[in-house]
Amino acid sequence: MALSLHTSTKGRRAGVAALLAALVLPVAPAAAQPRPAQPPVARPSPAQPPPARQQSVCGPHSDLRHALRTLADRDRITGATVLITDANVADSCGSWAASVGTADLSTGRPMNAGDRLRAGSVTKTFTATVVLQLAAEHRLDLDAPVDRYLPGLVRRNGYDGRDITVRQLLRHTSGLPDYLDAPEWEHPERLRYRHFEPRELVNRALDLPRPSGTWYYATTNYLLAGMIIREVTGHEPEAEITRRVIRPLGLRDTYWPGDDTRIRGPHSRSYFTAEDGRLVDGTAWNTTFGGVGGALVSTPADLGRFITALLGGRLLPADQLADMRRTVAADPDRLWPGARYGLGLIASPLRCGGRWWGHAGTVPGGHRALTAVGPGGRTVSVALNQVPATLRAEQDFHDVVQTAFCEDPPSRATRPTEGEHQ
Repeated sequence: MALSLHTSTKGRRAGVAALLAALVLPVAPAAAQPRPAQPPVARPSPAQPPPARQQSVCGPHSDLRHALRTLADRDRITGATVLITDANVADSCGSWAASVGTADLSTGRPMNAGDRLRAGSVTKTFTATVVLQLAAEHRLDLDAPVDRYLPGLVRRNGYDGRDITVRQLLRHTSGLPDYLDAPEWEHPERLRYRHFEPRELVNRALDLPRPSGTWYYATTNYLLAGMIIREVTGHEPEAEITRRVIRPLGLRDTYWPGDDTRIRGPHSRSYFTAEDGRLVDGTAWNTTFGGVGGALVSTPADLGRFITALLGGRLLPADQLADMRRTVAADPDRLWPGARYGLGLIASPLRCGGRWWGHAGTVPGGHRALTAVGPGGRTVSVALNQVPATLRAEQDFHDVVQTAFCEDPPSRATRPTEGEHQ
C-alpha cells in the first residue's frame, strides 16, 4: 500500500529498488515453489462477455503471453493477470484479459481477471481525487498549511504542520517520514491481525528521523490527507470516497474492508515468503494500517474503470485534473527510474513513447495491483498474488506492464478449434 515499493526498509533495499508502488515493506527472497506451470490463457474481459456464436476472436497477443509466462516460469510468481481496454478498438477485441498461474494453491484454481484483490497504494489516487474535489468546491486550499485543518497534530521532533501544505502531502514532498519505516515493520506478518488508528500511525512516524531528499514516498502523507477530509466534510474519509467516487462509478467490487481480515466474494489468495523460506498464505490481513493510503479491495475491471473516468475528466474539473498531473521527479529507490509523481498520480515512461498515468500498490500479504492509462487511451490493469522478490522479477513485472501498453492493437484471428481457450 505504501507505494514505495522500496522493498526493504533500510538495508535490504539493494536488489529490489524498483518494487513498484505500494506498501513499501521488506520482502524476503522467494523460494522456488514446485508447482506445475500453466500457460497464460486469454479470456474475454468480465465486462465484455463474447457473443455465444462469435465467428472470430482477438489475438494473438503473443508478446504479452510470453511476458506473463516469464513471471510464472522463471520468477515463480504464483499468479498474474492483465486486463486491457483499448479505446481505439470499437468492437469486442477492444477489451480482453490474459492470465497465468494459480489463484488458489489449495484448489489449483487458475488466476482470473475477475477476482478481487487488495489494491494497496492504488487507494491513494482515490483519496487524492476527493481532496481535489474539495479544493474545486473551495472547501479546502491545497496551498494551505496542514495545521489549518489539523491544528497542533504535526508539531514535534522538528516536524511542523504550519510549514507543510496539503499539496505537499499529496505529492510526497512534505518531508515527513513513513511510519512503515519503523523497525517493527521489518516483519509485517507479526502485525497482520492488529487494528491501527490513523492518529497512532502518524504519531509513530513523527518519532522517526527526517528523510533525506525533497521527495519521499510516505503513506503518512495520505493518512493526514484522510484526516483533513474528515475535518472538512464531517464524514469519515472512507465514506466520503465511497459517496463521491466508488458509488457514482458503479464500482461494485470495490470496498473498504475495515477490520475484516477476509476478502469478500470471489478473490485470488495472496502469498508471501516467510522468514524460514516457506510460501505462506497472506490473504487474511487487517489492513487498517493502510487506511485511505492503501486498504481498498477491488478488481482489475473496477480499477480500470476508475482510472479511465479520472483521466477522462469525469471526476475532476479540468483545472484540478491538470493540477493532479503536474509532477516532480520521484526517488528511483522508492519507485523506479524515470517515474514522476503528481498529486496521487504516477507518470512513468513507456519504451514505445509517451508515458502511462496511474498508480500501483503492494500489500505485505502478497497482492500487487497496477492500473494506468497510456497515451493512446489504452487502459491496463495488472494483478499479482505474490510480490516479486528479486531485481530480475521486478524487471520482468515492469516488462509485463510495458508490453501490455506497447503491444500492437488487437487484430482479428480465426476462430479457435474446439476445446481451446478464447
